[in-house]
Amino acid sequence: MSNIKEILYKELELKAKVNVEGVNANPAIFKHLDLGGEYQEQIHSLFEMDHHDHVGISFPCGFTSPNGLRYNFNWDVNSRLSIKYHDDKYYLAENDKELFPIEFDKRPNYYKLNTSDGTEMSHVASFTPGGTVGVAYSNECSLKEKGLDCLFCNANATKDTYAEKENIKWKNPKQIGETVAAAYKYDGGKHVNITGGFIPERREVEYYIDVAEAIQEHTGLVDFNGTAVIGAPDDFSVIDKYKEAGYRTIAIQLEIWDKNIFKTICPGKEKECGGWQHWVDLLEYAVKVFGFGRVRTGFVTGIEPKEKTLEGVEYLASKGIISLTNPWNPNPGSKLEGHRTPTPEWHLDMANKTYAILKKAGFTYEQYFDASPSPDFFVHDIYRIEEERLPIFKKKND
Repeated sequence: MSNIKEILYKELELKAKVNVEGVNANPAIFKHLDLGGEYQEQIHSLFEMDHHDHVGISFPCGFTSPNGLRYNFNWDVNSRLSIKYHDDKYYLAENDKELFPIEFDKRPNYYKLNTSDGTEMSHVASFTPGGTVGVAYSNECSLKEKGLDCLFCNANATKDTYAEKENIKWKNPKQIGETVAAAYKYDGGKHVNITGGFIPERREVEYYIDVAEAIQEHTGLVDFNGTAVIGAPDDFSVIDKYKEAGYRTIAIQLEIWDKNIFKTICPGKEKECGGWQHWVDLLEYAVKVFGFGRVRTGFVTGIEPKEKTLEGVEYLASKGIISLTNPWNPNPGSKLEGHRTPTPEWHLDMANKTYAILKKAGFTYEQYFDASPSPDFFVHDIYRIEEERLPIFKKKND
């Protein structure tokens, strides 16, 4: 088994390159791929994650290697990584040398369906292979009106670029309940992540409660394994309402551990939501309500020094809080567009050290999965390699 793990860790180095540097592809090669039919197409429900805008050009969401690691498709015309097509197959290449054939994500069955009011379910909730359903109930953030957007965020820019052309709108609770139920029924959905931009606090909690009730009604599940991604409320007791509503986990996105960098990078979170200490205090309170391993935060990894972020990961882990540390992508349309994230090696080292901290603290793979917005972060892969969860291990045993 050690040899298989060595091969997978070597491939994880490649995945880090793809994640950080993106992948180049001539859009014309995808005429051979039934995007929007057999294969899953990108829908810009909240963020543009490609390195360039591409209105009117359809791209796949992700692809899987023969060893079972899944890669996100992030388009970058300057990348040394590329996707080639010949003999009816697609290949991942580096510096034009083909590495291995790839399989693109199949389109979920529920993407073919509409809600009872005629809305396409594919535009209500996205799907990531592995079972995570992603709902962006709103595709804008009210911090824009005050000039207080987080500097790394491109939610409002993505709305301006894509919303009208892709018919992306606010989602109501009934649409979400019907869509999550369909994803669970037809595509093996196991977890739903509910997120969106900043809206007034009272409206946010009431809306999330309505969404939870709709999901419970349509799935028949009291515990539907949902994560509520929220802004920091002024009143700590608001956290209890999310637990009472039926969410299994809660996410309060701190983004930056260094207090002074936080003020600069997240001006709205600093000025409108009580500041850095308030966010940390809320995370710690949330553990009292939701329990160990059922509270998460996320770091925009690569903006502050690595040691500072890891200090935060370690401190929060000691309090029962899971941290996500996947690479920062300088998104197009954000105020940090054109900046550079650290190297793939830097980010993979961050992932390995994050995993070591989380494992030492006692967090399980299942807890990390339940708290994450998608199931293919580097730390997910490290858990799967170490615990031999990938299909390649089963094939070897057979």
